[in-house]
Amino acid sequence: MQLLVYRLVYPIFWIVSKLPWKLLYFLSNTIYIIVYYIIGYRKKVVTKNLMLTFPEKSISEIHIIRKKFYKHMCDMFMEMIKSLSISKEEMTKRFTIIDPHTFKEVQSLNKSIIVLMGHYASYEWAIAAQFVMDFPIVGVYKKIKNKYFDQLAHRIRGRFNTRLVRHQSVIKEITRDKVHGKLCAYGLLSDQSPKLKNSLYWTDFMGIKIPVITGGEVLAKRLDLPVMYLHVEKIRRGYYQAKFIKISDAPKNCEEHYITKKYLTLLENQIKENPEFYLWTHKRWKHMDAKIPKGAIVD
Repeated sequence: MQLLVYRLVYPIFWIVSKLPWKLLYFLSNTIYIIVYYIIGYRKKVVTKNLMLTFPEKSISEIHIIRKKFYKHMCDMFMEMIKSLSISKEEMTKRFTIIDPHTFKEVQSLNKSIIVLMGHYASYEWAIAAQFVMDFPIVGVYKKIKNKYFDQLAHRIRGRFNTRLVRHQSVIKEITRDKVHGKLCAYGLLSDQSPKLKNSLYWTDFMGIKIPVITGGEVLAKRLDLPVMYLHVEKIRRGYYQAKFIKISDAPKNCEEHYITKKYLTLLENQIKENPEFYLWTHKRWKHMDAKIPKGAIVD
């Protein structure tokens, strides 16, 4: 059944990816109407998340943010499909890197780099950074349950020789690269909600005490790799700009959880400034009322 669905959907995606931008975004507008007004995809989850994190806002303000978010989410979906056929030149034009010298300074340390990212603005097009920085990017990802769509995600995210590794294998892959003298930037989306049994560190995110993922910090400290944050902004429809912000180039000297807290602060600041560009459909705060596991650190 999964294969049948994939074989039916993939040709449609490919044809859509070839559409001109104006027609692509017209289709995005149509999808928005269906998703928001007819299907109501995860509307309760989005509303709850927004009300939890912005208690000072009125319900009308929440609804305005919610509508803007769904429009952006549909744009991102169409842009992901567009990635099936987009050229390197077009992607570089639409996803630009500003202030590249900050990255170059860290790159001069002659070490691989941990790049922490959030589900904010366009994280799918972040692979364009490698074209400007002339530094290979390795994407760390979680496997999709449908194996055929997992292959499609690989095809989209793995274009332009971008390597993808599963999060369970990241330490092994980084260690292997280090042995072979390969320098890479390892991109980690670190704002997911961990499983409760793995919730060993709890801290505030958007004013709410929740368990957070510390894998990026653990990797950096264990392998002595500098850490940066990729700050992505949406300039206008279909155009993004990003800059690298150094969190630490000496992680072993950082206090415990400093890197994780700094990352969350940088992401929080972006969300508060333009909340509509964050991915609100996921249950980030689902463990807020859960019992904290024995031995977990609460900050």
